[in-house]
Amino acid sequence: MKKSTFEKNGGYFVNGVAYMDCKVTGEPVANVSTDIVSVIGSKAVQGRVGIPKEKSARVKSGRPAGWHWMSEFVDKDGSVFHKGVEQHDLKGTLPPTKITPKKKTKTKRRSQEEILLAREAEKKAVLKKAVKKQKDFINHKFGD
Repeated sequence: MKKSTFEKNGGYFVNGVAYMDCKVTGEPVANVSTDIVSVIGSKAVQGRVGIPKEKSARVKSGRPAGWHWMSEFVDKDGSVFHKGVEQHDLKGTLPPTKITPKKKTKTKRRSQEEILLAREAEKKAVLKKAVKKQKDFINHKFGD
């Protein structure tokens, strides 16, 4: 009974897979349920919805990172902020906060040889510790 209702609505089977033609474009849509009446293909849906727009980049305020956490921050235009809350009555009474950029330290990359030497030194330290533990055990020094 389901099969005949599906076929009445325009559905058909190819090699045991249920197909139905898109009601907008007429293109075949595969793997549809036999309970449906009509189907809209992915291209038709995208045509109706449209291509998603890219998010625009965030507009920078010109203030330093973390300015709203500062106990007091004075903007270039004279606006005064206490913990990110603007104080309208203090506008223009204080000099702008001087921002000193953080110095970037360049990290030195280790060569392959240095990495291997460090790894060997770690293994050697572990072995020394194990040997010392055994010597202490032999000399009856427990937990010292």
